[in-house]
Amino acid sequence: MLNASVNTNVGAMIALQNLNKTNTELQTAQNRINTGLKVATAKDDGATFAIAQSQRASVASLDAVKDSLARATSSVDVAMSAGESISDMLTQMKEKTLAASDTSLNTTSREALNTDFKALIDQIKKTVNNAVFNGINLLDGSLPNLQALANSEGTARMTVSAQKLDLGGTIISLSSTASFTTATAAGSLLATIDSSINNLSGALAQLGTSSKALEAHATFIGKLQDSITAGIGNLVDADLAKESAKLQSLQTKQQLGIQALSIANQAPQQVLSLFK
Repeated sequence: MLNASVNTNVGAMIALQNLNKTNTELQTAQNRINTGLKVATAKDDGATFAIAQSQRASVASLDAVKDSLARATSSVDVAMSAGESISDMLTQMKEKTLAASDTSLNTTSREALNTDFKALIDQIKKTVNNAVFNGINLLDGSLPNLQALANSEGTARMTVSAQKLDLGGTIISLSSTASFTTATAAGSLLATIDSSINNLSGALAQLGTSSKALEAHATFIGKLQDSITAGIGNLVDADLAKESAKLQSLQTKQQLGIQALSIANQAPQQVLSLFK
């Protein structure tokens, strides 16, 4: 049995301890509802917070990977567009060269075809020089390949081989000074143009494969980022339905605790009845 004392109110002390505990739990529940997080700071759960922060860094890093892949894809697409235009021009050049190889064609007509032929050569040069995206040109031989980030650590790269499409090169073997004034000269260019068209088709196929690979990896990175984000949510997100129910319970418990403390504080007054 507790001693009747006005100096030490054990009942009030116990009631206050329980009320303080309820208030702490209530504040925790309110914070979780306000932030939507059960682990908002390292104080809530140091180990879980550290893991979540590490994964958040990975998610942020993957944004840089996606940007790098997008830039690389755009550079390749610009190169492909230019290459396709050059292929069309080579086809036109073949048509004009074949027409000029006709011995029944008069000199004036052949000269007109030759003028168009040289204009197309000049246009090929301009197309190669202007196939630039973000300062990157995969067709003029200014760089051997293009590398894009492939992971969040920066330890892996996706490489796209450049395709040098300068005239007189290994792909387009047609000389930049090529022309014809006779049917024989025109006929001799046909094989070179055919070879250039075939080589260019192969180069475009390689660029197309690289572009497809970049897009596929970008899709994977997006899915990976979503999965990591969901994993972070599993670690730190609060169950709001559960917290809402808990909040109601704690509010009721808080009211009861206040009443219990009030009753306990009235206990010393009962001592007065002993002296009446």
